[in-house]
Amino acid sequence: MKSLIVYCSSHGTTEKVVGILSDYLAGEVVSVDLKKDNNIIDLENYDTVIIGGSIHAGMIQRRIKKFIQTYHDKLVDKELGLFLVCMREGELAVEQFNNAYPQDLRKNSAALGLFGGEFLVSEMNFFERQVVKKVDGITTDQYKLDLEAIREFASRFNNLKMMV
Repeated sequence: MKSLIVYCSSHGTTEKVVGILSDYLAGEVVSVDLKKDNNIIDLENYDTVIIGGSIHAGMIQRRIKKFIQTYHDKLVDKELGLFLVCMREGELAVEQFNNAYPQDLRKNSAALGLFGGEFLVSEMNFFERQVVKKVDGITTDQYKLDLEAIREFASRFNNLKMMV
């Protein structure tokens, strides 16, 4: 089985998650950061597709939204996984997840994941630092990745691959 992970990483946390997730997934895994790679992706070359992004000012990255819009009709026919990197927890995290991904893709997905996140204040520009300080009161780097959630996501996805 060949899996594609399509993601967008603004400050490196989502890229870190993709690296961890790739280590846990069975089979060949190809990852594409939409921020760095604008090439057309042929989804026919992959058995499964995982899409992941992070939340900034309450929204997933524009590149992820555009990818989903562009490939939506092909994605609904794929074995799919969706994940989100965000600092919110509980109902607010679920709400952000639901706003990030269309309902039909969420329902069609074999695995859904909320993986926690990081505030990498040291990597942010001035404007981002001011927003994070005002909205969340955060002035230093914060780390809240949920490694167990990443492992569980990979396990669900690997079980799917074994059933095929």
